[in-house]
Amino acid sequence: MALFDQTSFGKILVQGRDAERELGRICAADIAVAPGRIVYTQWLNDRGGVEADLTVSRLAEDRFMVVTTGTQMVRDMDWLQRNVAPDAHVTMADVTSGEVVIAIMGPRSRDLLASMTDADMSNEAFPFGTVREIDLGLAFVRAARTTYVGELGWELYVPTEFATHVYDEIVAAGEAFGLRHAGYHALNSLRMEKAYRHWGHDMSDEDTVIEAGLGFTVAWDKPGGFIGREALLGQRETGVSRRLAVMTLDDPEPLMYHNEPVWRDGELVGRITSAMFGHTVGRSIGLGYVRRPDGIATPDWLAAGRYEVEIATRRYSATASFRAPYDPTNARIKA
Repeated sequence: MALFDQTSFGKILVQGRDAERELGRICAADIAVAPGRIVYTQWLNDRGGVEADLTVSRLAEDRFMVVTTGTQMVRDMDWLQRNVAPDAHVTMADVTSGEVVIAIMGPRSRDLLASMTDADMSNEAFPFGTVREIDLGLAFVRAARTTYVGELGWELYVPTEFATHVYDEIVAAGEAFGLRHAGYHALNSLRMEKAYRHWGHDMSDEDTVIEAGLGFTVAWDKPGGFIGREALLGQRETGVSRRLAVMTLDDPEPLMYHNEPVWRDGELVGRITSAMFGHTVGRSIGLGYVRRPDGIATPDWLAAGRYEVEIATRRYSATASFRAPYDPTNARIKA
């Protein structure tokens, strides 16, 4: 079990009587959910390209918290401000500095937090995709049951003035549960094993949400539609020739980083967008776009090829898939 400092997350508080309507039009997913739910979504441009990849937590009927990566905070705030209707009753505030984010991830995370709070942390009372306020030490924190590492866990949004106190309480209580500190290299390795995308590497405004393999997040028929819907309808109907795939090296020794060429049956078909050694699976894992020059990049087409990744002019055999190499059914994060 590990503690990650994810305070660098950008946080945008969106409020007002028109907040649901305006966010609903900007988000590809349906954010018209009950208060206390978290929605993973993308913001798209008119071409269906991914402008942002983030989560939206509904805190109340007229209040939402948008959480994005720290490097994209200014860009995403600008996109939001430019796409909210000028006459809408909506306010948007950057509240990033007001909260520290301590992520507790791992199979014993529930046991640790349950020992520190009066809140019911059971799967039945606190299912995956839920956010609510709990007591922790002398503070109330917003606990979000979500993950970027692919294990059972919670992101704890702690008021900045209570950050040191809550951190000390968690570390002290965590000794009995084997809690360890982990950094962003560990986080990157874990997210690669789950094939979690990273905006700026694995997708951008030039890659559509379907090409990025995130079509499952799209609420195609929600009232009011969303920006980019028309551009995506054609891709949904005909399919795409270019798709993001997971490349796992068969040899455990070589390392991928990014931009390595991907070969299929001796033909250059793509490149690695991001990669890291996966310590759970024991070999290097990369995400990369592959293109089928003569048709649609279907799972059957992907499985039928023989793949190699070129590292420092030498080619290494790799296994290609559209599924995560670790826990592809998400059983662990929903346990």
